[in-house]
Amino acid sequence: MNIYNLPPVPDRPQDTALASGEMSLFNTVPSNVVQSIRAFRVTDLQAEAARLGQHFLYAHCEHAITKQQVLGVIAEAFHFPRHFGKNFDALYDCLTSLVYKSGKQPGFLVVLEQLPNTQKFDREARETLLDVFRDATDFWADKKVAFRVFYSFQ
Repeated sequence: MNIYNLPPVPDRPQDTALASGEMSLFNTVPSNVVQSIRAFRVTDLQAEAARLGQHFLYAHCEHAITKQQVLGVIAEAFHFPRHFGKNFDALYDCLTSLVYKSGKQPGFLVVLEQLPNTQKFDREARETLLDVFRDATDFWADKKVAFRVFYSFQ
């Protein structure tokens, strides 16, 4: 899915108020959060994103070892532009202002699966990566757009 060339989305209520009165998988999950995937299954998250009309972004990082490789996997999976610089500042820009400039957004559900635990992508690098996504959740919260991130480690 290319999130940069999507047509504008008509005004819709936030996903917490479903028009049909159905229960959402996210009834107990804030609309802007970064959290462990824990009890959620990726297929259920993907189905819920589709039901809510939100973008589903998925990156499986199992084979990445370094920061550059992790950012490369994310860039490819999320269809970032070729000029993506494979650094944390560029990641933030692609997750926020670049998408924001493309028009009204319906919300995002991001899954980062199997983030590595290697010498070249250690705990500090993982926390920095998650901090970038936390900052992106704040950006989208200010715009009143749902931005949920679920992650798992190897």
